[in-house]
Amino acid sequence: MLRNQLRTPLTTFIRKTIPQSISLQSLEENITQLKNQPNFSTPSPCTFNTNAQTRVSRNPQIHLIWNSEFRGKSSGFCSSASSTTCCWNCKSQGPFLICQSCGSIQAVDHSVDYFNIFGLDRKFDIEAGSLEGKYKDWQKKLHPDLVHTKSEEEREYAAEQSARVIDAYTTLRKPLSRAIYIMRLEGVEVDEEQTVSEPELLGEIMEIREAVEDANDSRALNQIQSKMDEKLSHWYNSFANAFQSKEYDDAIKSIQRMTYYQRVKEEIVKKL
Repeated sequence: MLRNQLRTPLTTFIRKTIPQSISLQSLEENITQLKNQPNFSTPSPCTFNTNAQTRVSRNPQIHLIWNSEFRGKSSGFCSSASSTTCCWNCKSQGPFLICQSCGSIQAVDHSVDYFNIFGLDRKFDIEAGSLEGKYKDWQKKLHPDLVHTKSEEEREYAAEQSARVIDAYTTLRKPLSRAIYIMRLEGVEVDEEQTVSEPELLGEIMEIREAVEDANDSRALNQIQSKMDEKLSHWYNSFANAFQSKEYDDAIKSIQRMTYYQRVKEEIVKKL
């Protein structure tokens, strides 16, 4: 009888051992595909020890089927073979700054970009309100007064995470730094200090700066500032369109103009 049990077909064996909630048809199709591979082997015969106990050799390829088809569906915990980020404390999948399962503060993960931190799509146009609200939420959760009971390691994590959230907020809040950062995420470095060799643009900037220097009251300065806002708005839209179309040369051109006009605005603010 034992010999007949050991000769039970593989699919029948699996039917008796896996949970009923898993699709047997899907699993059997995967087994059929694996059988067609040159390195596929069925479970080896049982071996017997002196106590007449049986031991069935496990086929590692069955484990691979389970992982590839059902990983993450039956539980929310990471396995050793999973590439998903795991909480260092409870091993839950996908913790972000703070584990939602156990509340443990996580170490900084530099693969998480600034847009991910605030739950934003990676695009130039963002809503300032959503950025501000999420920033305050993270700062409250990572505030030293709220983590003082944590371990020393978690307090260090909190300080590092808080600094990163501040940097992310500062970068994304301003259109110019946001444009430079999002280009960097695409693998395109932008040199802010590169001089533009366009006589028309350089002449325009010189005239504007002279107007700022000659302005004697806040009214004149505010008028110049309004013009700079209009020009910046134009080049913000120009950058957004170029970036979306992956026309990176035009995107860089927009950033260079944004840089010049932004510096004029900073000069005006100093004088106001």
